[in-house]
Amino acid sequence: MRRILGLAGPPGAGKTTYAVAWARDLGAAYLPMDGFHLADVALDSLGLRDRKGAPETFDAAGYAALLRRLRERPDETVWAPAFERDLEQPLAGAIRIGPEVDVVVTEGNYLLLDDPPWRAVREALDECAYLDVDDAVRTERLVARHVEFGKSTAEAEAWVAAVDEPNARLVAASRGRADRVVSAAVR
Repeated sequence: MRRILGLAGPPGAGKTTYAVAWARDLGAAYLPMDGFHLADVALDSLGLRDRKGAPETFDAAGYAALLRRLRERPDETVWAPAFERDLEQPLAGAIRIGPEVDVVVTEGNYLLLDDPPWRAVREALDECAYLDVDDAVRTERLVARHVEFGKSTAEAEAWVAAVDEPNARLVAASRGRADRVVSAAVR
């Protein structure tokens, strides 16, 4: 069986940067949870587009199933979805995880939530760290990210307040389920 290591934390904590470096250092594959975002067309049909990024806007059961499949270490290549920030959409079959891979590092906001179907994600991980960062730094990063990808500063600040911050509070409440807490300033 291969090892599956997780990194959770609130939006803007620096999870992607940390996890990519962690995977590189371990010679591991990198698998972001963000590939399991529901596409905008699905969010529109569910009336959830204005909450994009909240737990219910992901295919958590599909993510958990992929993690279980990866743990079983099949003899064939597993193709996983990525998330394309320029498009703000998931991209199917974009990440190759070959049978030779011993360790997978995955990251996302909700890896530690104690709610179905997210509980199955945590159960699929050998260990999960929580990435902690100063809230002011985190919100500044989020506003800058939203502006970079097309929102005005006012729109970005409103989105952070209405969507990202409630999600951040939810994620912070799951911190106690982590195996360890790491500082965003430490790698």
